[in-house]
Amino acid sequence: MRKITAGLFISVDGVIEDPQDWHFPYFNDEMGQAVDAQLGSAGTLLLGRKTYDSFAGAWPDREAAGGADAPFAKQLGDTRKIVVSNQDLQFTWRNSEVIKGDLVTAVTALKNEEGGDIGMSGSVSVVRQLLDAGLLDELHLLVHPIVVGKGARLFESSEAAIPLQLLSSQTFATGVLNLVYARADELRTATYDDAKVHLPDGDQ
Repeated sequence: MRKITAGLFISVDGVIEDPQDWHFPYFNDEMGQAVDAQLGSAGTLLLGRKTYDSFAGAWPDREAAGGADAPFAKQLGDTRKIVVSNQDLQFTWRNSEVIKGDLVTAVTALKNEEGGDIGMSGSVSVVRQLLDAGLLDELHLLVHPIVVGKGARLFESSEAAIPLQLLSSQTFATGVLNLVYARADELRTATYDDAKVHLPDGDQ
């Protein structure tokens, strides 16, 4: 079964909106390698419509310009791109298509296809739905050491808690934390009585 990974730029206070306004000062070689490992190596990209529109409005021009980011832009262009949208879309970026039918059903079928892993970037509403459905295998959070103060957050509200397990962590020279999570099998429970035994002994 193919693995789905989602990568997000996020602030300390949980903001994921308009990262272009605050995250570029923290982009270094370490972050570039992390983004390429999660997104650039994917066999398929799964994107929400807004994220797709943003990508399609920038990366083809960057590929054509032939600058330092042209190889990565070409890599994205050559990759199969599946867009989550209820609208009929007219694509100008190659290798693009709309996902058909119910999201959970369609993504389940996509995971069962042959091919490399499925990468996501941004597309927060889709990330939430797939995490709720248990279809998201890894959540890659690049936590920036900044309090943005306003804007949409990764998790605004939820009817039920979603337990996660930390798979790996890395601290970049910029202070950014590269945290990789997977959904845990069950929600951990405990009370204060369970926790207090771990408090330091005041006599020591």
